[in-house]
Amino acid sequence: MSAAGEERAFVNRISGPVVTVKGMGGARMYEVVRVGEQGLVGEVVRLEGDKATVQVYEETSMLKPGAPVERTGAPLSLWLGPGLIGSIYDGVQRPLPALQALGGTWLRRGDKVDPLDTARRWEFKPLLGAGQEVLPGQAAGLVAETPLVEHKVLIPPGVRGKVVSAVPAGSYSIVEALAVVETPSGPVEIKMLQKWPVRRPRPVTERRRVDGPLVTGQRIIDTFFPLAKGGCACIPGGFGTGKTVTQHQLAKWSDAGIIIFIGCGERGNEMTEVLREFPALKDPRTGRPLMERTILVANTSNMPVAAREVSIYTGIAMAEYYRDMGCDVAVFADSTSRWAEALREMTVRLEEMPAEEGFPGILPLRLAQFYERGGAVTTLGGEKGSISIVGAVSPPGGDFSEPVTQHTRRFTRVFWSLDTELANARHYP
Repeated sequence: MSAAGEERAFVNRISGPVVTVKGMGGARMYEVVRVGEQGLVGEVVRLEGDKATVQVYEETSMLKPGAPVERTGAPLSLWLGPGLIGSIYDGVQRPLPALQALGGTWLRRGDKVDPLDTARRWEFKPLLGAGQEVLPGQAAGLVAETPLVEHKVLIPPGVRGKVVSAVPAGSYSIVEALAVVETPSGPVEIKMLQKWPVRRPRPVTERRRVDGPLVTGQRIIDTFFPLAKGGCACIPGGFGTGKTVTQHQLAKWSDAGIIIFIGCGERGNEMTEVLREFPALKDPRTGRPLMERTILVANTSNMPVAAREVSIYTGIAMAEYYRDMGCDVAVFADSTSRWAEALREMTVRLEEMPAEEGFPGILPLRLAQFYERGGAVTTLGGEKGSISIVGAVSPPGGDFSEPVTQHTRRFTRVFWSLDTELANARHYP
């Protein structure tokens, strides 16, 4: 909210999900704001004097000029901690089951639910004691998040110093302090819950050469077109050629430790299949439910377009969090074409100059920023982790010369092209 003496922020102009706000002197790029009486979530994407352009992640119908706008002073950030595994989120990390329980079948504007349950208690096993020196990325303790995932509570990036106090083993919530670290800038409480800006990559010690393949369980892929563990793959193909089915198979059978599936602008029936199938599937290695090592991000084509644009960053930021624990993570984005279309719509409403086929000139940069967040790394804590990214591309009419396919080929080393004629002959991958 505006500080004392500052001008009150209010809506000046509305163009779909893009809202112009006056009275925003002192605001920062990518700062989160609450728009209107319902407190719709938005993000500052342009600043000009005391005027800011905000993209709103919820439906803006019935929003009127003059509506109040409240600043939060913080960027769009994810809640990271125990409880992510097995969850189903929308593009801005709102838990869909909790929203359904709150408002029924249809999502209501302005509904707010914490991404993680702050009341749930987790059994915590400490690895630090008072007087111990700690570094960023070091494990402060362990939590059995699911029978398949041992969650490491990490010292946040940028925090180093001496442990002043630490709790004993026991049951704690994600918002309780587990330890206090004395740093040069003052004491810092270590909790299970971390908040991280969704657009900022998490730091690592080094990016290393990949040292093995991601075993997908699909013989044709593993034999002739293998993907490195930490590599990036592109699956382009026309309508009905099997891109989504291929990603489903890879998510079910690949040997990655953590699976993150991002349904970005896909049809509701395809995402429904994922939401119904995955909870019923068994992990082929352990026999446990596959959801015990899976996170789903569901942002279908009828959801707000701005949330679709940010959904792939939500998925990759979660992947980086588990990578920092030393996990091998596989991220499946279906489809980056729908994400690019959302980016195109947003830039058109921002009145920016279009490039090829109406896509913005920053499309190659945004694709590069996404795929480069994959890779095999040595983490700040000295662990070896990786993120493998498989992105589906849906070129209109199966035309692989269109911009999204061509630019994606520049940033991925594996190209699994699906042919329409083979699909018409009922030869599927």
